[in-house]
Amino acid sequence: MLKVGITGNLGSGKSLVCSIFSALSVPVFNADSEAKALYHDPHIKNEVISYFGKDVYCSTGDLNATILADKIFKDKQAMEFISGLIHPAVRDRFSQWCLQHNQAPYVLYEAAIMIESGHYRMLDKLILVTAPLSLRIQRVMARDHATEASVLARVDKQMPEADKIPFADFLVNNDGETLLIPQVLSIHKALVSISD
Repeated sequence: MLKVGITGNLGSGKSLVCSIFSALSVPVFNADSEAKALYHDPHIKNEVISYFGKDVYCSTGDLNATILADKIFKDKQAMEFISGLIHPAVRDRFSQWCLQHNQAPYVLYEAAIMIESGHYRMLDKLILVTAPLSLRIQRVMARDHATEASVLARVDKQMPEADKIPFADFLVNNDGETLLIPQVLSIHKALVSISD
């Protein structure tokens, strides 16, 4: 079974592309959702509280993501602590999840910062979803009801799309004009043939 990464910068539409793969019965592991869920794991929750203090969790027991993000982005050591805690746990969950889907020719591992984290090295192939910056900004503004300035601030923290292209084995152009389904079908066919 091939393990295939799928990534793309903010607003590229990787979740939409993943939904097309899902419709083809390809199992999709969403690393970012798994990471969020891990903050409720008792061991991880205790580690986070002991490092950052109790205010990173609300009275309901849910993570206060805004406070945590604020602390992480201001402190490189805090970012490294969280990465060292969450990334290995996500990888463990992915390994267990793969065992449940070992009949599939390939599985997708969806994550936003796959190249930056180096996780792509543990996968067999990498798909990059691309889209023009202006379109990505419009999409995120509409989706998150955000200002252009706040979206640009988030975009600036990401590795530029052009720098990610050399890492990719397959590109999906989600420019709003090029049809997505034929691109996905072509990649699907190629991955199934590689896995045989």
